[in-house]
Formats: sequence, structure tokens, C-alpha cells
Amino acid sequence: MDLHRFLDHTGGVLALVSLTATVAWGLLATDRLLLSPRDRLLAQGVHRATGVCALGFLLVHVTLKVADTRVGPAALLPFPSGAGGPGGSGALIGLGALAGYLMVLAAASGALRSAFAGRGHAARRWRALHACAYPAWCAAVLHGLKSGRTPADWVTGCYVLCLAAVAAALVARCVHARRRSRAAEVPARRPAPAGAHARRGVPAVPRPRPEHALGRGAPGPAARPPRHLARETSGRNR
Repeated sequence: MDLHRFLDHTGGVLALVSLTATVAWGLLATDRLLLSPRDRLLAQGVHRATGVCALGFLLVHVTLKVADTRVGPAALLPFPSGAGGPGGSGALIGLGALAGYLMVLAAASGALRSAFAGRGHAARRWRALHACAYPAWCAAVLHGLKSGRTPADWVTGCYVLCLAAVAAALVARCVHARRRSRAAEVPARRPAPAGAHARRGVPAVPRPRPEHALGRGAPGPAARPPRHLARETSGRNR
């Protein structure tokens, strides 16, 4: 089997496998419970590398299909009127075109991430654009299963593995988000207010009298003598 025929048969499958790896690693790259900062950087690097591979295989897949005149140039537009195919596959071909454009949009937003980071509303718009990879993956799965020839057993196995990989990554992402929300709900410990020890039955520690109340080294007020001593002293003075 020459290279042209190999890529013609497997270009779409390799594009889907690469896109699946991109989505799965993108879901796992944000985990902070199991992955260290170094591991998260590695996961993000794999996420970007598989995204580039997905775009490359997508370009090869589309180029070969158009060059072999299996589909017309109208198939490059999502759901065009002239992209009909045998067996009513025109809608599925348009679904593949839509998946391709969503992949390009997600990749472009990923390349421009630094321009949106830390800018409030711009960061939320970036997340919305980058999330186009999820509907792109769903559309690519439907396109690959139904639009072409009857898939071989190994191709069907690849599709099943793709579904399992994304499902596992999605479950891990949901578990991480749930644990993070629970940790945010735990109230921080605050110091007990004054009088809380008395309410709990614990005697409060008396506070020492400040020295500046009487002045440092200054004698306190003179104590009055007892009454009988005061009478004797007054009688003697008379």
C-alpha cells in the first residue's frame, strides 16, 4: 500500500484520534489534585502538540478527498446545497466541514491565549471560543462513522477508544470540579470573639493593669489610717 492510499484511508481516522487526544489532555491539564505544576505544564504541551497533529491530518484528509474528486469544492462549506452524496451523506459531509472549521477556531484561540489572559470578560470569551473543540469532536465522530465507507474493525475499535478516552477525562474533570467546589464551601476558621470563653464555661484570664494608668514608678494613692488611730492623733494635737 503506497503512502497516498494509506493517507486516503486513514487520514480522517488519524485526525479524529489526534483531536481526541487533544480534548482529553485539555481536560486533564487543569487538574490540581493529581498533577503537580510540572505535570500540568507537560500535559499542556502534549495538548498543543496533538492539536497541531489534528490540524495536519485534517488538511491531508480534505486535500486528498478534493484532489481525487470524491467530493466537490462545495463540500468545504458546512451544509451547502450542492454537497449531496450517495446514500444521503451530504449532511454528514457538511457536518465534517463544520467540525473542521470548529477545530481551526479552537486552535486559533489557543494560539492567542496570551492576548486574552487576565482581562475579565475577554478571558470568558476566550474560554467560549476554545470550547469549540468539544462540538468539533462530536461532529467529527458522527462524520467519520456514517459519511464514508463501511469502517473496518480496527477503525471501529479506534472510535470506541476515542469515546472511552474522552468520557474518562470528562469524569475526572467533573470529580475535580466537585472537590474544588466543596473545598471552597468550607468556612475559614476565625478567632473566637471576646466573651466566648465565659459562655463556654472557661474562666477568662484577667488582663494586667497598664503601667501608664498611674505612671511608671509613681506611688499609688495614700491609704487612709484606721478610725481609732485617727482619733488618738487628733486628741494629742489638742
